[in-house]
Amino acid sequence: MAKKSRLRRSFRAARLFMAVILVAVFLWWNNATLVVKQFDPAFPTLPPGFDGCRVVVLSDLHSAQFGRDNETLLETVAEQSPEYIFLVGDLLDQYRPLPEGYAASIAAGLSAIAPTYYVTGNHEWALGDVPALKKALTENGVTVLSNQAVTLERSGDTIVLAGIDDPNGYADQKSPEALAAEIAQKWGAPFWILLAHRNGRFAGQYSLLGADLVVSGHAHGGIIRLPFTDGLISHDLKLFPSYTAGLYYENGATLFVTRGLGNSGPSFRLFNRPEVAVLTLHTGAQ
Repeated sequence: MAKKSRLRRSFRAARLFMAVILVAVFLWWNNATLVVKQFDPAFPTLPPGFDGCRVVVLSDLHSAQFGRDNETLLETVAEQSPEYIFLVGDLLDQYRPLPEGYAASIAAGLSAIAPTYYVTGNHEWALGDVPALKKALTENGVTVLSNQAVTLERSGDTIVLAGIDDPNGYADQKSPEALAAEIAQKWGAPFWILLAHRNGRFAGQYSLLGADLVVSGHAHGGIIRLPFTDGLISHDLKLFPSYTAGLYYENGATLFVTRGLGNSGPSFRLFNRPEVAVLTLHTGAQ
């Protein structure tokens, strides 16, 4: 009897050990392996020359590494054959160690694939020395949009791409409303895209600016994604947040939110793998 009892305890311990290993592997897989997600928003006002334009959207890396020097991430992005890359904030993390040369390496790798455009997130400003970060990105081929707008050209047509610094930036920085007014004054009523890190400002502010498409991150996909929810918990610990992943529509504007790539501080992802998002723009009805 004693021998059978010892065997039962050994089997239970072995099962528990295997369960712990499986959970650990599952959590690692949820947080360290990339998933590519395709999105196909349509816009009646998109110039025909941009029909079919492919854009990779990345956000919230938070100093993460996918492969040595992010080679796995860069290979995955290159495989999508993007025409543009939008990098929408929180490249760095205030709570995690920053690998040496991290920003420059990411910038050089992405800009070698396609023209890359960047706006700041809240973590860059929390870390400080944003001018040095912007300089490193610019010197390695990335266009930094600090409350600025540029034009993109494709197949004979032109659209406007604008980007704003995070609200955590300088207190006297140009407002999104002022930038929108400048766009209207310079280009009239173009099709334009706004890169803005914070997803939660879409309904009450960014959707009212006149942009056709707003591209954001910040939400981390709701961190833990459960069926029939838009994520379980927000970055600021609110339950069942909104505007956390995918496409949304308000006030005649479209929002795209990527689930992002990394984690901030001790947080983790569950049923919410790091996302390389591919937007293919279409001319047509929504």
